[in-house]
Amino acid sequence: MPLFPRWTNTVSRLSGVMLLALPAVAIAGLMIVVRSTWGTKQDRVVVQPIEFDHRHHVGDEGIDCRYCHYTVEKSPYPGLPSTTICMSCHAQVWNKSPLLGLVREYHFKERPIPWNSVHNLPDFVYFNHSIHVNKGVGCVTCHGRVDQMALINQKSPLSMGWCVECHRNPEPHLRPVEFITSMTWQPDPAVDRQKLGAQLAQQYNVHTRISCDACHR
Repeated sequence: MPLFPRWTNTVSRLSGVMLLALPAVAIAGLMIVVRSTWGTKQDRVVVQPIEFDHRHHVGDEGIDCRYCHYTVEKSPYPGLPSTTICMSCHAQVWNKSPLLGLVREYHFKERPIPWNSVHNLPDFVYFNHSIHVNKGVGCVTCHGRVDQMALINQKSPLSMGWCVECHRNPEPHLRPVEFITSMTWQPDPAVDRQKLGAQLAQQYNVHTRISCDACHR
């Protein structure tokens, strides 16, 4: 008479399969999560301490991105609007509006506005705004149509694969630097986009950068 009943053979086989499959399923699940919009935080609404409607300031008033993000052309960081920048306009315009109460409070207390960051990269990733802007990569390429956003949200995945794809073939994403902040710029339909990109890449000395130390330093 056998020591174990026959059905235990089936249980042992199933147990072995499950032990082998579990790590694979766990890894696959993690890969799916980090690539999902939940993992990349795309389209996540970030509430700011002060209401600022880009649709009005950029779309209606035509304020250039560089007016508020004043270090984007010369620094790794774009710079965030200070109360001085806000009050340079709003000392005259809507200067008594209750919507600007916090701006006035921070301004007179000489405190910075505690803006909440929307586009966050891991600490081990190096990103320099000035390099991209001065090489012809437009703001809209990464940030989307901010002139149509009431609240800024992350339109691009900002994943490693997304960045590397552009670094492998940057030409289609380049534009003349004089149109770097334009939300609506499109190349002349009579001009071949790839050819224009190749010309701009040569003019701005743009090269493919896919080595690890380009972003991980």
